[in-house]
Amino acid sequence: MENKVKLSIKNLNLYYGDNHALKDISMDIYANKVTAFIGPSGCGKSTFLKTLNRMNDLVENVKITGSVEMDGKDIYDEHVDTAVLRENVGMVFQQPNPFPMSIYDNIAYGPRVHGIKDKRILDQIVEESLRGAAIFDEVKDRLKKSALGLSGGQQQRICIARALAVRPSVLLMDEPTSALDPISTAKIEDLMEELKKKYSIVIVTHNMQQALRVSDYTAFFLIGEMVEYNDTKTLFSYPQDKRTEDYITGRFG
Repeated sequence: MENKVKLSIKNLNLYYGDNHALKDISMDIYANKVTAFIGPSGCGKSTFLKTLNRMNDLVENVKITGSVEMDGKDIYDEHVDTAVLRENVGMVFQQPNPFPMSIYDNIAYGPRVHGIKDKRILDQIVEESLRGAAIFDEVKDRLKKSALGLSGGQQQRICIARALAVRPSVLLMDEPTSALDPISTAKIEDLMEELKKKYSIVIVTHNMQQALRVSDYTAFFLIGEMVEYNDTKTLFSYPQDKRTEDYITGRFG
């Protein structure tokens, strides 16, 4: 079956002032797959991830050339509403960052911003989103308590549920398990397998084992360049570029 392209990136360059941080990146990211970005720290993975929902627009002195199309539409078109874009392309960060409010209000926050006031509908969205993030059973009796009282792994799944509540089609995850213990990490990795049935997922990870376990496709980045991109098994078993091979065999990085 032909993979459906969800995001198509062509000749993308990003500059912070004079620093050429991303160099001529072109790739297709497929619908309902997990795509991993690997590479040493500071090589542009997170910067590239943030170009996919225009989070870099918030940074001073950034210039971006090239195009990022989602479902055939350029997300950098001047008529694009970035607020709508960022709902459609949800983001989960490295450090869990729940809002200092109840678990329920964390999840209902986005839908309420969109004018959903009906309690029955909100209850349904909250439950569906928490179930979607595989945490409903753990928190269903404490929805009115602060999300900050949860463990780190639970907080991260609350943040995933919060992203799901506005019904995105793409989920970006920036090292979502690097601050978590192994058990929480395993729960979030299992969750990705479920989530990709409904969403297209892009994950930045510095953990190559994680990329192997969870992703369908992997891109290797080095100093702002995308060196190699392939389905995960091929990239790890038969890297085409010496630099990829050196990185995945642990010769550097």
